[in-house]
Amino acid sequence: MASKENRRITDVGTLKALGHPLRMRLYRALLVADAATASQLGEQVDEAPSLVSYHLRKLAEHGLIEEAEPRSGDGRERWWQPASDGVSVQGVDFRDAPEKEAAHLAFTRLYHDQRSELYRRYLDERAAWPTEWNDASVDVEGTLRLTAVQLGELKDELLAVIRKYDEKGRVDETAGDTEGRENVALHVYGFPFRV
Repeated sequence: MASKENRRITDVGTLKALGHPLRMRLYRALLVADAATASQLGEQVDEAPSLVSYHLRKLAEHGLIEEAEPRSGDGRERWWQPASDGVSVQGVDFRDAPEKEAAHLAFTRLYHDQRSELYRRYLDERAAWPTEWNDASVDVEGTLRLTAVQLGELKDELLAVIRKYDEKGRVDETAGDTEGRENVALHVYGFPFRV
């Protein structure tokens, strides 16, 4: 991976490139796999390798993914990997024009739709997971009375905890502690609302 940090997307072209439903699924699959071929990813998303290759090249054009060192002896295979540990998309970068704000809104809606689908899939498959995983999973909702500053502080603290556990998991896995380790999705939302 070229960068161990999240890449902040600030231009509409890159946002639209990632904001395609299949490309977003492919990008997420690469983040989990670290590296994969179009054929491997095609099996995961149930699409033809030729279509997957096209969309991978589009992601690469925008610097979101890059070619990876081959992981097999087959020289015909083209391996891909994320160009960073992830991406960061912030509304403040797209507020200066209505078309930018519309692109950001479309991206955000798709992103959250795919997150929701991932959780719904877990719910549908929950019976197949061992008890300890079902007991450890979390679905919490809280209604807080905060100021914007306090919500920002809460966000920063939550991100610090997430980074701590991400780093711990990576260090443990690098040290060979892979027993019982699974991919875990953690979605946190904090937003104002009125009733």
